[in-house]
Amino acid sequence: MPVPAAIDWSPDSWKQRLAAHQAVYADRAAVDAAVEKLRSLPPLVTSGEVDRLRALIADAQQGRRFLLQGGDCAETLADCRAEVIASKLKILLQMSLVLVHGLRRPVVRVGRFAGQYAKPRSSPVEARDGVTLPSYFGDLVNSAEFTPEARTPNPHLMVRGYQHAAMTLNFIRSLIAGGFADLHHPEYWDLRFLHHANLPEALRAEYQRMTSQLAEALRFMELLGEKSVDDLTSVEFFTSHEGLNLLYESAQTRSVPRRTGHYNLTTHLPWIGERTRALDGAHVEFFRGVRNPVGVKIGPRGTPDELLALIDALSPHNEAGRMVVIHRMGADAIARSLPPLLERVKKEGRTVLWVCDPMHGNGMTTTNGHKTRSFDAILREIELAAALHKQAGTILGGVHFELTGEDVTECLGGARGIKESDLSTNFTSLCDPRLNYEQAMEMAFLIARRVGG
Repeated sequence: MPVPAAIDWSPDSWKQRLAAHQAVYADRAAVDAAVEKLRSLPPLVTSGEVDRLRALIADAQQGRRFLLQGGDCAETLADCRAEVIASKLKILLQMSLVLVHGLRRPVVRVGRFAGQYAKPRSSPVEARDGVTLPSYFGDLVNSAEFTPEARTPNPHLMVRGYQHAAMTLNFIRSLIAGGFADLHHPEYWDLRFLHHANLPEALRAEYQRMTSQLAEALRFMELLGEKSVDDLTSVEFFTSHEGLNLLYESAQTRSVPRRTGHYNLTTHLPWIGERTRALDGAHVEFFRGVRNPVGVKIGPRGTPDELLALIDALSPHNEAGRMVVIHRMGADAIARSLPPLLERVKKEGRTVLWVCDPMHGNGMTTTNGHKTRSFDAILREIELAAALHKQAGTILGGVHFELTGEDVTECLGGARGIKESDLSTNFTSLCDPRLNYEQAMEMAFLIARRVGG
């Protein structure tokens, strides 16, 4: 039975609400031209793909699947390059195979890319050496260089963001259709972290055994089916980004023939951030009316009443597959802050997918002023989340990471033992620190080993 459309809603009704973290453009005619251009362009994703993801999320809400969401903190237009895109896709696909093996559940793969071009900032302005300019709000809004020209919000960047998202999606779809040569051969993966001296010998042996078992299982499937593993384990891949710039989001929101309601076709899974989830704000108003699954992030100060009100605003019909709650508490706060939320949502019978974001609550600044995160704190939050969900009788249905397939040095720890003095070696993120390839793979093995048991 079709779900009724949102009452008193249109793709532009958000303009009557307070829109936090929106760019202030000087040239309104240029804004209108950019929005009209976006409205005329083909959608980046299809309504059928969006509905498929909703069905998979509904399965994950029942514990039949597990969601892996990850990618850059903030994409840049300059990183729309084949090797960068391929490395991010590769790490997510390889992590997903480790999780499938360890959790004994299919994994829903969702990338933080092809649209993660906008970022909220704690201050609208930034000061350096007595000069104050607008903050960098991501490549969808302005540029990172600290000059008046670069930091002036430019509406044409929304069109450029769309174009780069389209190129990224096109390449991802081509890679998936063609298959990665080494994707289903774990013995060929880059697992250098297995050989670092900091990794205990018993753990190294267990990881190597898991890798061998995974390779054997995939080869057995290939022999059993007398067809390629790519056919037997067909890869579905979805995109996500924070739906921050509502001009961009609403311009690509439209009704679709033979389907009910409106779809935001910039991405499959948009989410509302901790800073923009005000119940009476523009972001909740906009996303309550689209048919996509919608995520909302909630931190340690979020109350059960706030969360329940958000769920009811965004999913008033309590539909399966609609609501994703991404808790981002921090390892030191999760044991205190998460249980009341789990208890209230369960008691009230709301249908949500609980996802743990262990990145955003575990930020820290080193004595040298480097913004970083601790691998151990990230892992500890995931382990605590799994234990707390088990105690509450709820399901931890996914994880949400900021990561890259590159050899960056942005997060402390891991088997490689990245120290404070190593951070300056290759810290390339324009915003938040990310797990590198080795750390991401090690994290997947640890989740498979400790959460999947």
